[in-house]
Amino acid sequence: MHAPRTRVQRRPVHGVLLLDKPLGFSSNAALQKAKWLLRAEKAGHTGTLDPLATGVLPLCFGAATKFSQLHLDADKTYEATALLGIKTSTGDAEGEVMARCPVNVTEAQIAEVARRFTGRLRQLPPMHSALKKDGKALYEYARAGIEVERVPRDVEIFELNVTLAPISNGGRAINIRAKCSKGTYIRTLGEDIGEALGCGAHLTALRRTETGNFDLSCCVTLEALEAMTESERLACLLPVESLLPDHARVMLDAADAGRFLSGVRRRGPWPDAPQVAVYGDAPHALLGTGHVMAGELIPGRLLSPPEIKQILEYLESQP
Repeated sequence: MHAPRTRVQRRPVHGVLLLDKPLGFSSNAALQKAKWLLRAEKAGHTGTLDPLATGVLPLCFGAATKFSQLHLDADKTYEATALLGIKTSTGDAEGEVMARCPVNVTEAQIAEVARRFTGRLRQLPPMHSALKKDGKALYEYARAGIEVERVPRDVEIFELNVTLAPISNGGRAINIRAKCSKGTYIRTLGEDIGEALGCGAHLTALRRTETGNFDLSCCVTLEALEAMTESERLACLLPVESLLPDHARVMLDAADAGRFLSGVRRRGPWPDAPQVAVYGDAPHALLGTGHVMAGELIPGRLLSPPEIKQILEYLESQP
């Protein structure tokens, strides 16, 4: 007989974990593993990374999930490798080979293509993507052999560096580094660059190195997280306000803080600001977000009093 499974005792956990997502894991699978390791009650991520991709995946716990939507809009930076001369059904190494073409490219052609794909572009979302139509991910339709109509989307490549990679096993590849807007498909970018070079291409590796103000230097792997003690895992969490780096700060006294948390607008000497992070001064604690218009502080997303209390109790418990 199998031994009964031990039930994990969940608890309130608040903060942001920067995970270096491993190869082969879906974003949700990585999230659930981290949630289990932290014994967290509530968790979410700030946008998916394909199983093929590795790299920066911010995971939000507890009160941080209220602000995860803000990070979906953040700019991203990716590093990728694309094999030239082979087109696949998925645009990556997991698909079937659809065509093979000879590769005759020069450094000058590579440089010209990089210039052409820098700036504003219109991309057609790939069928093998997590984008949803009628409640189903496009990749579910693709696996069933169904192709659905998709609407091209406007994206922007702020910086693009493309170089020829060293020859490996007789094949030619390019290395791509792209800083781009939300919603950019690097698989599609790799395919489009291959088409522009006249030989086609598909991605063989993809790594996200930055998202918003977060980069790989602050990330932890699942393997490292598993090897830690429970207190060490909690110490990896960044504070909730790390999701609000571009928000102006507003400080409220105890009376105004209580009213703000009840959703009541406050008046004060603050300049107009589209995004503010609001704090209480005694004790010092993040209360939520809002915006200021004509001297009036208008509440947006608010933490609950229990969440604030739990965060303060954890901070007080630390040496």
